[in-house]
Amino acid sequence: MAGLRSRFGAANVLLRLVANHRLQMLAAPPLFLEYEEVLKRAEQRLSHGLSLGEIDELLAELAALVEPVDIHFQWRPQGRDPSDEMVLEAAVNGRADALVTYNIADFAAAGERFKLAIVEPAELLRRVRR
Repeated sequence: MAGLRSRFGAANVLLRLVANHRLQMLAAPPLFLEYEEVLKRAEQRLSHGLSLGEIDELLAELAALVEPVDIHFQWRPQGRDPSDEMVLEAAVNGRADALVTYNIADFAAAGERFKLAIVEPAELLRRVRR
């Protein structure tokens, strides 16, 4: 959830596009729970500046916007980082047009394997604005 670290970054703009129904975000329940766990970590709270109550409100709003994905197939392992697997599985099972990440290198091989575009937030923002 890098989009919460800076109000001026591309990831934040993408979150606003999701909030305005101009972009669809996918998440499987385990991935959404991971978002909650990460956002509530002390070091992350220092970074984004949200209270626990504000995080809960944000997650409730996000849950209403996110398209839920059922995980029918798991393709593990696909990458170097086991924590990335649930992101990839949500994208593949949800038939996403793109997986948006700052971690391109860890998803590149799986992106090719599943014919899934792996793009940084700024690249997706450029594509959306065309």
